[in-house]
Amino acid sequence: MARDQVLPSEIQETALLQLLANSLVLSQTAPYLSCYDVLNLAATSRAFRFLIYHTPQVFRRLDLGNVKTAQFDSDAVDRGGQTWRNVQLDETLTEDDFYSRPLRGIFFNLRRHDILRDVQVLTLDGLSVTAELIHDILIDPAFSVRILSIRDVKNLNERKLQKTLQYACRESRPEGTPRLKGLYVFGPKDPVPEAAPPQESSRSPSPTSPAAVAAAWNTRSQQTLTASLIEEPEAWYSRRGSQFPCRINPDWASTLVACDGIIAFDSVLCTSPRHINSLAWGKVNLDVLKAAGSPASALIPHFNVATHSLGGCEGCGSAPEGFTVWGEDNYPEERDTEGRRSSHTSMADIGRFPLLPPPPMHSSTLSAAMCPTGQAVRHRLSYLRKGNQSKARFIPRCFDCIRDRYCAGCNKWWCETCYVGAFAGSSGGHAGLNSGDHPPVLKSCWECGMNCKDCIESTQRMCTRCGGGYCLIHNEGSDMISGV
Repeated sequence: MARDQVLPSEIQETALLQLLANSLVLSQTAPYLSCYDVLNLAATSRAFRFLIYHTPQVFRRLDLGNVKTAQFDSDAVDRGGQTWRNVQLDETLTEDDFYSRPLRGIFFNLRRHDILRDVQVLTLDGLSVTAELIHDILIDPAFSVRILSIRDVKNLNERKLQKTLQYACRESRPEGTPRLKGLYVFGPKDPVPEAAPPQESSRSPSPTSPAAVAAAWNTRSQQTLTASLIEEPEAWYSRRGSQFPCRINPDWASTLVACDGIIAFDSVLCTSPRHINSLAWGKVNLDVLKAAGSPASALIPHFNVATHSLGGCEGCGSAPEGFTVWGEDNYPEERDTEGRRSSHTSMADIGRFPLLPPPPMHSSTLSAAMCPTGQAVRHRLSYLRKGNQSKARFIPRCFDCIRDRYCAGCNKWWCETCYVGAFAGSSGGHAGLNSGDHPPVLKSCWECGMNCKDCIESTQRMCTRCGGGYCLIHNEGSDMISGV
């Protein structure tokens, strides 16, 4: 056969059907296809339709972020706010019905085709999502969603969402509820890989033909491989410093406390000894920290959401509360009368380890969503590993607890044991770094924030003419002669 000769479509269809008839192949490759491509494949023939619609693993992971019909079109509303896509609005139409109408229409069609019950990992990033819609996902028996991603969504009332989650996790909730076990809500949505340029071909297959679906499949695989090669360091365990581009509302702390052990989030509670949930609570004298000029005071809440991932303290290499280590339990293991591990202990990981973006591709379990790269999904098997080099660990802290002891340039920090405060030597209680040394971090540039000595020496310069200081990063065009 000549190199440029194309196989007949009947042979291509038969070969692809035989390949996808293997449930393992289909379940491992379907998550890389968009919903549009999967439905096009099902529309090619009755055999493909039966295979797609009768294999639950195909729609186990559903990403609607790039579906055009799921987008909320704000231009559809005229200046008076009286029309919706050229249709007159009913006076009884609620705000939730207005903003969630695109997604509710999609869910209605999925339910009609008996697909909605198979969806266990649902991604709605960047769409118009309301708190009432999430409430329906939590309580409606038609949904079986275990992991939900609503990052960078629009028209979401966070206060209502917090109340909805707290009510779903109440002590008097029905047994087996909520079915939702993981919620991505704090971080940014995953970047969309750039589309590959179209390849020239003498024969353009039909958009719904098996050849077109296979070509789209190959393109999507190339995009996924490219994105994995340029992927940023893994959140929390590899990427130090701030984990979120925006500040988290402090009201979320009470929601994380109410959902502890029931629903996991893409963040955890701060484990600083200034919070009552910390293992080091009571081991650090907060009055001494306050007297030494530290921000630790009664204004810091009992609970707070962690926004920064830290390594070991620059002084002692650890922290008063210790590391959060994948594969180790900080709490004593509880067992029943027959020696089996109790369910309470197995649920202790929910709330201790954050969900790692992106949502898992081939699984709907929390262990897969939390597991760091290179570690065992059943993380207690990590006990068999020796040495700290093989352990993935981090220290979760909120910004209030590291405000005066963290370098925003290189992510160094000093714990409450190694550095008490700027005025510790005069407080009569404890001393700071080496009995009255200067603070480990200072603010020499408003844009740079608090920096350590090494970062200040590498970024700050002084003008030889006027003696004024300037930053090499934020004062573009400056030099040591003019300083401007």
